[in-house]
Amino acid sequence: VLIPVVDHECDATVLLTKRAEKLRSHSGQVAFPGGTIDPTDPSPEAAALRETFEEIGLGRDRIEIIGRMPDYVAGSGYRIAPVLGIVRPGFQLTLNADEVDAAFEVPLRFLMDPANHKRDSRMWNDLEWFFYDMPYGERRIWGVTAGIIRTLYERLYA
Repeated sequence: VLIPVVDHECDATVLLTKRAEKLRSHSGQVAFPGGTIDPTDPSPEAAALRETFEEIGLGRDRIEIIGRMPDYVAGSGYRIAPVLGIVRPGFQLTLNADEVDAAFEVPLRFLMDPANHKRDSRMWNDLEWFFYDMPYGERRIWGVTAGIIRTLYERLYA
């Protein structure tokens, strides 16, 4: 996935998506742009750029890759390779309606404030799963997306 930090003059933001309601998995959830690494992708960075363009139409010419975060392993065992990129503002998005219902920006300062990192849990298959939850207005940033944000916070500030 791409962690797209938009470099606005006054305040950086992170560009997030709301997954399409019609998707089979994680429908309607807030997510970073990105997806599966294809065998033809030379690297996780290339996959993140390709998937970002496919999902929201944000071209690689507007993104400067800064580096990769450690792989994030979801509770399901799924391994995610978060790629950090700086996005030049002034872009126009074209959402792929098959994958994304909306795209929106959240201030980086909100996401990097540990007061907004709520711990929660849920029972699933008779096991208690713990996760982060970061409500932002009418949006609920939680699960893997919030976990990756928390990891970014820990790498930068802890």
